[in-house]
Amino acid sequence: MTDKNPIRVMIVDDHAVVRSGLSAFLLAYDDLEMVGQADGGAAAVAMCVGVKPDVVLMDLVMPDMDGAATTEAILAECPNVKVVALTSFPEEDLVQKALRAGAISYLLKNVSGDELAGAIRAAAAGKSVLAPEATEALIHAAAKPADIGADLTDRERDVLRLMAEGKGNKEISDLLFISQSTTKFHVSNVLMKLGAASRTEAVALALTKKLLL
Repeated sequence: MTDKNPIRVMIVDDHAVVRSGLSAFLLAYDDLEMVGQADGGAAAVAMCVGVKPDVVLMDLVMPDMDGAATTEAILAECPNVKVVALTSFPEEDLVQKALRAGAISYLLKNVSGDELAGAIRAAAAGKSVLAPEATEALIHAAAKPADIGADLTDRERDVLRLMAEGKGNKEISDLLFISQSTTKFHVSNVLMKLGAASRTEAVALALTKKLLL
């Protein structure tokens, strides 16, 4: 047994077989402890507040709420949690969205058990681990010119559309089934990414740049 408290790990994946496999994997390491598993984004956010994990293993492609949006929502509620994106997809857009949302690491599901355990330990210590494919995607993205609004996540675009409809934070929270603190977090991100000083300016920019199409 380890003389330190084990690293508390929560699993988020919409596939039961994957959750079961990851749960079994964690049992092989004395310094890792599975404290919860969720089959979707909304459930993950609620569970995270309750179980207070150190590290979350986050699937990125889920039906109700994608992994990037879930990561943002979790970090808005539990800012000390470290999120490790664990996915089958190395696509550039997914890598960028996950890291912009706040994931500390990005790994593919073909990673070995020891490599995943090492990445969990690194995340708990505040260190990033990227799959080679993720690093390659980031290098490729850095070589392309950036467009205003190109870095908005799907959830931020949802918030921006509702802002354009004149909705306030409470209405946005109710329509998207998220907390007002999470809505405030998304609105702040939208303003920052668009370089806007106000909601009105953000909406004007979105209309000018045709970000709401």
